Amino acid sequence: MSLQPDSSAASLDVAPEYEGECLLPAVPTSVRDARALVRRELSLWGADDLVDDCVLIVSELVTNAVRYGGAACALRIQGGGSFVRGELFDPGEGAPRVCARDMDATGGRGLQIVDSLADDWGVARPPSGGKIVWFVLGRPAPARPRPAVAPVLQFK
Repeated sequence: MSLQPDSSAASLDVAPEYEGECLLPAVPTSVRDARALVRRELSLWGADDLVDDCVLIVSELVTNAVRYGGAACALRIQGGGSFVRGELFDPGEGAPRVCARDMDATGGRGLQIVDSLADDWGVARPPSGGKIVWFVLGRPAPARPRPAVAPVLQFK
């Protein structure tokens, strides 16, 4: 996890092929709406193998935002067939924290789940306030090297 907004995974060096976003009110049904967005978008992107993990991560983050953020939150997912980068903004000032593992606890495992499923995640603090919890699943395909241009042959 990173608390720095400029973590190497927070700003991928690869432009995403696809993007989806939505504004979610601070109500429990927003978790369902966020899951539906993830399923729909990732299926369209050809990222079917990332759907289950992404749905679970987004469910946990939206649940926390609804419970502790106190106002509407915004979800953005970006990516392609091999990766997804997600961001969830909420205006709450509280800092997300991974709770200590307690086998008898009935809650408090959300960020443990995010931490175990995401390839990277962290929290960024925008200058305007609130927080962005971001995550990355998978890795973008490396940019294909451009083929060398063969010199033009001249015939005499």
